[in-house]
Amino acid sequence: MMPKLTFHGHATVSIHAADSKLVIDPFFSDNPHFVGSVDDIEADYILVTHGHYDHVADLIGLAERTGATCIATFEIASFLESQGLNTSPQHIGGGAHYPFGYVKLTAALHGGMVNLPGAEGFTTLPAGILINFNSGERFYHAGDTALLTDMQLLKGKVDVAVLPIGDRFTMGPDDAVTAVEFIEPKVVIPCHYDTWPPIEQDAAAFAAKVGDRAKVQVMAPGDILDF
Repeated sequence: MMPKLTFHGHATVSIHAADSKLVIDPFFSDNPHFVGSVDDIEADYILVTHGHYDHVADLIGLAERTGATCIATFEIASFLESQGLNTSPQHIGGGAHYPFGYVKLTAALHGGMVNLPGAEGFTTLPAGILINFNSGERFYHAGDTALLTDMQLLKGKVDVAVLPIGDRFTMGPDDAVTAVEFIEPKVVIPCHYDTWPPIEQDAAAFAAKVGDRAKVQVMAPGDILDF
């Protein structure tokens, strides 16, 4: 079964691969672009790039309801474990095998504060997520990040890349184009833009700048991509 990706707005995506349902950066309830109800979201695994509110707002509730295993950096996973949740800790540069494939956390450059109830004072390194699915597809979610020269290490290793383009808090469109040049993915999904006025961007203009370097898949909340 080919992975099926659903874009939920902002930086939240879910992926159905084989018999596993993945959710990356669960931000539903307060996401102004989310279509549907968080109660309808299913998850076997929840993957977390970092602890900012707009990436973890529904993490604990979703994990409690579904019993999903939370894949996150050691610090976030340790806190979640203290809350009675199922966890699988990893850290930057490290990977682990799961029923759906191999997950490696990659470098990202962003803030590390963890905005979860009871986690005051917790910090961690932000991460990107690289997944090599058992079916052969290779997926990268950059998380919130500036442009990194480390992205050149991913060249030729990514089929679908989810990259932030919002500027101000992450890299903007021009740096995201450079990231595409570094990574050389087949498909690029822009994220982390238009959620609020400070990060409004023209995704079509970004796609034009990318040109023939990759296929830019501009996704509206609820859109599905088979890859």
